[in-house]
Amino acid sequence: MRAAVREAVCDLKFVPMMCGSAFKNKGVQAVLDAVCAYLPSPTDVAAVKGINPRTELEVTRKAEINEPFCALAFKIATDPYVGRLAFMRVYSGSLMAGSYVLNSRSDSKERISRLYKMHANKQNAIDRVEAGDIAAGVGFKDIKTGDTLCDENHPIILESMVFPEPVIGLAIEPKTQKDLDRLGMALGKLAEEDPTFRVKYDEDTNQTIISGMGELHLEIIVDRLRREFKVEVNEGAPQVNYKEALTTTVDHTERLKKQSGGSGLFAQMSFELGPADQTFLDSDDFKSGKTRLQFVNDIFGGSIPKEFHGSISKGFNSMMDNGILAGYNIDSMKVRIYDGQIHAVDSKPLAFELCAKEGFREAAVKASPVLMEPIMKLEIISPEEYTGSIIGDLNRRRGLPKGQETRLGGAIAISAEAPLSEMFGYVTQLRTISSGRASSSMEFSHFAPAPKGVADEIIAKSKGTLKV
Repeated sequence: MRAAVREAVCDLKFVPMMCGSAFKNKGVQAVLDAVCAYLPSPTDVAAVKGINPRTELEVTRKAEINEPFCALAFKIATDPYVGRLAFMRVYSGSLMAGSYVLNSRSDSKERISRLYKMHANKQNAIDRVEAGDIAAGVGFKDIKTGDTLCDENHPIILESMVFPEPVIGLAIEPKTQKDLDRLGMALGKLAEEDPTFRVKYDEDTNQTIISGMGELHLEIIVDRLRREFKVEVNEGAPQVNYKEALTTTVDHTERLKKQSGGSGLFAQMSFELGPADQTFLDSDDFKSGKTRLQFVNDIFGGSIPKEFHGSISKGFNSMMDNGILAGYNIDSMKVRIYDGQIHAVDSKPLAFELCAKEGFREAAVKASPVLMEPIMKLEIISPEEYTGSIIGDLNRRRGLPKGQETRLGGAIAISAEAPLSEMFGYVTQLRTISSGRASSSMEFSHFAPAPKGVADEIIAKSKGTLKV
């Protein structure tokens, strides 16, 4: 039976399910036994594929010791005794403690001073890791979750991890001066560990804003600040992370002319501003977060010399951080520069950067900007008698039911989409409606234009003109 189950699992026809509790240490041993009995070993699966960054060609690595070293850093953790631990899964080759590896993302050499075999909350030092091993390394200067580590003479980039943008933010402030000193360090370590957690300082409100994937995510972050880092903080109300988008393409000519004393600033450019093309949105550079501005240079005849093109791109890029409607960032846009004019003395890189910024402010208003709100994918499992009340509540929250299916025991699974702004405190309300018998799970789905009434209220609130 075990051989048959293992074959079916490896063919993705069976999904093993185990019951247990890590907290009570019940069923953990059975899970580990099942991993050994049913899941494929590294030699049972096909060779891992990647891209050689120097040739852009696809290369493979077999799970063998005599292949060039290749590993993926899948988790960064902070240990109070040894510092930063980079958990890695070794796909091929072998590595000795004290050796150098190449980080494909930063194209820099890193020395791994020590290697550890991890056992829950303690580490056993080891001298070597080989293909198929999972271990933790210490000594990295610059490493992030998803980085590929490899032999410097045989570079490879494994399939990168894509992390969604945070959808919810929370303002926090330290309770005492002692907490203030430790808060920055603690948030920095948490951000290193979790790529979906972001920290920024809002200069307008003098607040530290932490952002994540949901209410529970931020609750755990705040709990870890208190429990692990002994930092006490006050929390504000959760805030939704909206985005802005341009929906139409407009043509605009901007002229910057400033004179102060001797030399001045002069720049003139004609450009089209609008939404990015679908080919750009489907590109790896956009999906990986490498760039969000589709900058098209259609200048012929040198009306704007090449040394100013970078400044123009920089100017438009910087304006994407604070959109035109309510100050939320613009996820993607396209700029096509096709003409311009310079002055022999007063045209400088700064002039064209400022001209791009002013041009954006003038043109973006005409490009039919809209406010985009995060939409969450929701699954609710409830006894049949409560489905009517649950769907009615979803409709009041601007939710859109997508379908229902019957589960074992007569339970109904309702799939729906709903805006995040309407879902605060939903778990408590769901328990009230269903007498505690329904459960729900929620994950980010996509961004969609907010209805006009909702958008107007958010814009008015951001500008301080909302009437209460």
